[in-house]
Amino acid sequence: MPARATDARRAAVLGSPIAHSLSPQLHNAAYAALGLHDWTYDRFDIDEAALEGFLAGLGPEWAGLSLTMPLKRAVIPLLDGITDTAASVEAVNTVVLHPDGRKYGDNTDIPGLVAALHERGVEKTDSAAILGAGATASSALAALSRICTGEVVAYVRSEQRADEMRGWGERLGVRVRTADWADAARAFAAPLVISTTPKGGTDHLVAEVPQQVGTLFDVVYDPWPTPLAAAWQQRGGHVLSGLDLLVHQAVFQFEQFTGDRRPVLAAMREAALRALG
Repeated sequence: MPARATDARRAAVLGSPIAHSLSPQLHNAAYAALGLHDWTYDRFDIDEAALEGFLAGLGPEWAGLSLTMPLKRAVIPLLDGITDTAASVEAVNTVVLHPDGRKYGDNTDIPGLVAALHERGVEKTDSAAILGAGATASSALAALSRICTGEVVAYVRSEQRADEMRGWGERLGVRVRTADWADAARAFAAPLVISTTPKGGTDHLVAEVPQQVGTLFDVVYDPWPTPLAAAWQQRGGHVLSGLDLLVHQAVFQFEQFTGDRRPVLAAMREAALRALG
């Protein structure tokens, strides 16, 4: 059942550093839009060493936590259980807190990425490419396991990263082929390209964007557009940003924390765009 507006409940995002997080703006905008006036959402700078003590000090008013780096794996031993989705990538970004003290972890980045693609009309693809091989790349692979019917090519910088991506592919049931980062521009021939690199990581590839492109999902959202996204748009391709992922995964968190499934995507997106100016 949805939480009543008279229930004083708390939620927050944890991580270190955390000042940059837009999660408070997103969740508080959703509370305001639905009249959940006694719900509050804050941010706390918590590192791995402080995490166990923070969790132990939470009272019954706490409903949920969002987690960012470096806590997504560190939290797992401190929980009573995690979903299969979180287990598939060994990463938790969502903790649901029950009144009896039980704590359960989930990963909303994966369904969030899928939902963002569905919103833009990408429901299935026969192949895809991933730029990068970090934690976000494993979530991208998990999302592709739900929508990609063929091969995923991961462009990576080292053989160690290549081994990791192939290992994730085997674990997730995705056919993964790895390629050297020096050949990353070849990714642009794929109907769906997911760039998981940090800001500036693909700037050198802009001149190699072809005239015919498919869909680009660039996980950066500030500054936006990235040079790669701008070039992609100029070619008439479909482009999604990290903001699309951010708001969709936050919607899933909101629903788990509150039990309220009324639509909040528009309110969250508006709040994020306002915060980014």
